[in-house]
Amino acid sequence: MQRFLSKSSKSTSLKNQKQLHLPLVSSVSSATPNGQSCSHYFNQKSPSLGSRLGFDRVFSSGYFPNRVNLREHERNGNGFLRSKGLVGEIRNYSSETDRESIDYDVVIVGAGPAGLSAAIRFKQLCQEKNADFSVCVVEKGAEVGAHILSGNVFEPRALNELLPQWKDEEAPINVPVSSDKFWFLTKDRAISLPCPFDNKGNYVISLSQLVRWMGVKAEELGVEIYPGFAASEILYDEDNNVVGIGTNDMGVAKDGSRKENFQRGVALKGRITLLAEGCRGSLSQKIMKEYKLREKVQAQHQTYALGIKEVWEIDEKKHKPGAVLHTLGWPLDSKTYGGSFLYHMKDRQISIGLVVALNYHNPFLNPYEEFQKLKHHPSIKPLLEGGTVLQYGARTLNEGGFQSVPYPVFLGGAIIGCSAGFLNVPKIKGTHTAMKSGMLAAEATFGVLHEGSNMEAYWDALRSSWVWEELHRARNYRPAFEYGLFPGLALSALEHYVLKGKSPFTFKHGKPDHEATNVAKLHSSIQYPKPDGVLSFDVPTSLHRSNTNHNHDQPAHLRLRDPNIPETVNLPEYAGPESRYCPARVYEYVPNEKNQLKLQINAQNCLHCKACDIKDPKQNIEWTVPEGGGGPGYSVM
Repeated sequence: MQRFLSKSSKSTSLKNQKQLHLPLVSSVSSATPNGQSCSHYFNQKSPSLGSRLGFDRVFSSGYFPNRVNLREHERNGNGFLRSKGLVGEIRNYSSETDRESIDYDVVIVGAGPAGLSAAIRFKQLCQEKNADFSVCVVEKGAEVGAHILSGNVFEPRALNELLPQWKDEEAPINVPVSSDKFWFLTKDRAISLPCPFDNKGNYVISLSQLVRWMGVKAEELGVEIYPGFAASEILYDEDNNVVGIGTNDMGVAKDGSRKENFQRGVALKGRITLLAEGCRGSLSQKIMKEYKLREKVQAQHQTYALGIKEVWEIDEKKHKPGAVLHTLGWPLDSKTYGGSFLYHMKDRQISIGLVVALNYHNPFLNPYEEFQKLKHHPSIKPLLEGGTVLQYGARTLNEGGFQSVPYPVFLGGAIIGCSAGFLNVPKIKGTHTAMKSGMLAAEATFGVLHEGSNMEAYWDALRSSWVWEELHRARNYRPAFEYGLFPGLALSALEHYVLKGKSPFTFKHGKPDHEATNVAKLHSSIQYPKPDGVLSFDVPTSLHRSNTNHNHDQPAHLRLRDPNIPETVNLPEYAGPESRYCPARVYEYVPNEKNQLKLQINAQNCLHCKACDIKDPKQNIEWTVPEGGGGPGYSVM
């Protein structure tokens, strides 16, 4: 069966599918092409996105559910299914302007912790109240979890509320924190400091694997999850209410022409739309601007950090499952906020990374190269020696906290999770707060659809929840470091140990990250060591380990608002910082035929970290979604 069907063949396909439809709780066994068995689950309520586009709904034998014909997929090394390509067999339309429109009660953008928690909680309420509402979750990654990057120390508080029996249901959460250390690094030493993190009762996990498991739990409740569909636009009605999202067109060439395999995007209409896109979500940013959501509650601007990470397999004798280490100091200078983490996971794997606040001043600073330096520190190098790098990735984090949370409700929906910015900076944790925000939004959504209440109940519930209390207590840690590393340490120690988050004042954030970048003449160029190929690596080598893939012949999803600014402003005034803050070498200045440096955008390298959208000095770069299924392919991360 083709993944996309022409209108003439759709009715035949649906007729054949109806012969297979069973109640959701039933399953029948079938075989995959490699002989492994799987189960098929079918939702009798139609039409769904799957039935309308001619999908089978199939669970793989691992955590990840995928509903496309298995012949169009390949099994990766972890037992999950991954899409070979989302532009192939295509659907023909009777006219070029046709766009399929499919209605759901709730449309959720993003199959991360927040989006899946919202979907699960909403369907739980449907069961409790004997209500029948449809929920669709769209995910731009080729599979659930493909774009989830986090070396995660997981606090299970929200999961305990959402799925209390998770320990009995084979959740991939089985490495409790066994030790918790905090170091201040100089170039040659590691100085032990009192640990403020209190990770007792937490777990070292792969967040990517957790959301795969959550995806299965959501589908068991009747949620329809469709990876490989990138939500590219907000749909409004004549009264400016949000009524859903549109997925982007596929099969479009670089020059904007339609290729032979062109497929028009799909309009997914929802009575309520929840945006759970993660940090710096592109649609969420537009919604916040459109409805002035920050201004509505006098929220400050968001501030961000870039996290760069590798997963290593190390010598068993050096491996200590559950060991957690955080550091401050070297290799970053005293004016740049950030630090490293090193978590011992299961199966001899460790997750190591560096987080650099994007309000750094020096345009010559290169976060990727700072991370390479970190691995050569005498306290870290011995652990990595003899090991093997398994994966590499990067992602931005919200660090604005309490001061930067916008009003999260708009006409027709709400923003949840890291799209709204619920990261607890001193804990370096945001998964549990993102999940809880999704659950609260789901409860408000159910109230709107079932009881006729108002979506503003989400905002009220959020401010009455432990999420708000937690963020309020932590509100002064991040802005304290605006004064530098050592004043920041002193102020944060005062907050933590003396005032315990109850100080009578609230610090403000400094300049937005893009404005914090100084002009190049105020700094000296930084000479970074050449990678040794053992502990440190060049960008192409690391990029290969991210499993990043984009169709080369598609319009660039990284767009310049003014194509002249790179050569007239960024290069002469800031020494071309985009060539350094990007951890995937997307941006390069290369000489043209006249030996003049011109900006070249290698969009196919993009890790979807969003650093460019945040840090560009003139906010000239706009990050938009590429074709669905493109980007990194994280697995153990």
